[in-house]
Amino acid sequence: MTSTRHAFDRALEELQQEILRMGSLVEQSIYNSVHSLATQNVPLADEVIKGDKIIDQMELDIENMCLKLIATQQPIAGDLRKISTGFKIITDLERMADHAVDIARITKRLAGQPLIKPLVDIPRMAALTQQMVKDGLDAYVRGDIELAKTLNDKDDQVDHIYSQIFRELLTYMMEDPRTITQATYLLFVGRYIERVADHATNIGERVIYLVTGERPDLND
Repeated sequence: MTSTRHAFDRALEELQQEILRMGSLVEQSIYNSVHSLATQNVPLADEVIKGDKIIDQMELDIENMCLKLIATQQPIAGDLRKISTGFKIITDLERMADHAVDIARITKRLAGQPLIKPLVDIPRMAALTQQMVKDGLDAYVRGDIELAKTLNDKDDQVDHIYSQIFRELLTYMMEDPRTITQATYLLFVGRYIERVADHATNIGERVIYLVTGERPDLND
């Protein structure tokens, strides 16, 4: 029984490490997508788009790991909750990666066009969101509900920056109709990042449920 439990604990640790590895790729994808936009680096945008296939495959591989653990190990309630939480987290991570691809595609659409303004708030918003992803995953591995709860405040900060971006770009469009197309694309970028932050708060909610059995709403 002890050796069986030891083998299961190793498998569970491997699962968590794979989730962290997927999360690291997603964080990098978010950074690269926004950096490609700010620097109008189309090859980097292409790299984000191509790299999405790797993240999609990781999601499938981790799903199989979760199902195999459930089918072969017959985990007790606490372990089962940890596996099912990981299963849901990878869905959020995959959707974050999709939004990074959306941003990379906007980079390609705006290629060769001078930006209407240097991008400052969008990269700042993205950096905060990347930190949210990292904190959410760290909270999952450590079972740290206090860290998970901090995602609520960070999400509010992201929403605040998005509101600033929205107002600023709306002003550009009102003052010069020639900026409308590009400003609209930049609004989409802000919205995609805001959605990534929402997915990160989902991870925080899942961690709190994992540890306490309660279902909070950190997006409220």
